[in-house]
Amino acid sequence: MAQKKDYYEVLGVNRDASDDDLKRSYRKLAMKWHPDRNPDNPKAEDYFKEAKEAYEILSDANKRAAYDQYGHAGVDPSAATGGNTGFTNFSDAFGDIFGDIFGGGRSRSSVYRGADLRYNLEVTLEEAARGTETRIRIPALEECSFCHGSGAKAGTAPTTCTTCKGQGQVRIQQGFFSIQQTCAKCHGSGKMIVTPCNACNGSGRVKQHKTLAVKIPAGVDEGDRIRLSGEGEPGSNGGPQGDLYVVIHIKPHSVFQREQNDLHCEMPVSFTTAALGGDIEIPTLDGYAKIKIPAETQSGKIFRLRGKGIKGVCSATHGDLMCHVVVETPVNLTARQRELLQELEAIDQSSAGRHNPRAKGWMDKVKAFFGT
Repeated sequence: MAQKKDYYEVLGVNRDASDDDLKRSYRKLAMKWHPDRNPDNPKAEDYFKEAKEAYEILSDANKRAAYDQYGHAGVDPSAATGGNTGFTNFSDAFGDIFGDIFGGGRSRSSVYRGADLRYNLEVTLEEAARGTETRIRIPALEECSFCHGSGAKAGTAPTTCTTCKGQGQVRIQQGFFSIQQTCAKCHGSGKMIVTPCNACNGSGRVKQHKTLAVKIPAGVDEGDRIRLSGEGEPGSNGGPQGDLYVVIHIKPHSVFQREQNDLHCEMPVSFTTAALGGDIEIPTLDGYAKIKIPAETQSGKIFRLRGKGIKGVCSATHGDLMCHVVVETPVNLTARQRELLQELEAIDQSSAGRHNPRAKGWMDKVKAFFGT
């Protein structure tokens, strides 16, 4: 059986997300993956159910606390009630059967690796292009200082589980077969806490916040992930911690739009400069650059500045900067400007084919279409 995804990752939120954040994210995913809206996508129903399950757990304060403390095991009904009488996988089942037949048997401890976590980090385009180092503050489960991780109240100690006798496993006889599974009472630890610690409620860990340094390499793009090994959810019964994945999101930029390693920007050009030509300065990530605008430049023309884009994480060279010309029509005209433009319009009308060939060509096509 595939390992369940982290509920926070399913909803695409941080672990300290508010109830409103959870609700907004769930509604968005529910609208996106609802089976009625995706009749041709067989996976849509699975995604919809996955998001629904994650929201049902995290929207309940008690279930969320249990999930934050124990992971999926803390909200698994079968783990809580002991209702799962099957085996974990075929190797476990056959191992137990053959162990009984040949009298060897084996002792297994339920040690589980912690779940991986996700943190959404927003960076500016400049930070993504040049690289940076930042600090993030995340919720974390740390060893309880009052019981030193034992889960038992100060002055007491955990006792041997009365159900599994400290083995962490119990055997269930089903006809000729003997199946071994994790003890539901101690969850595989082999220990019982008679008097739980008041600070951590017997879990041995308390929820705190920790600050981590994250180094963002130059050239990262939207959706890239940075792995922080061992900074994820704590494991169970001494198991290793999971990893923390920092997912990069690039903030919208006021001038540039990124497309892989290329940058795009609009370049407003005055009516007279477009007609007569001239030099203009445009911004790049490294400062200003000068572009020569040839006479009779039309709106929509693209000027390419090679090497003025971004060098991706796995790229050997920089991308380019694509400048899209937008010829700007003058506004707030003075009387003199209006008079001059009217004179220009009169000249254009007298020889439209020479001065405005595209407009004349378009009108010729329109007339041909209507048969006039």
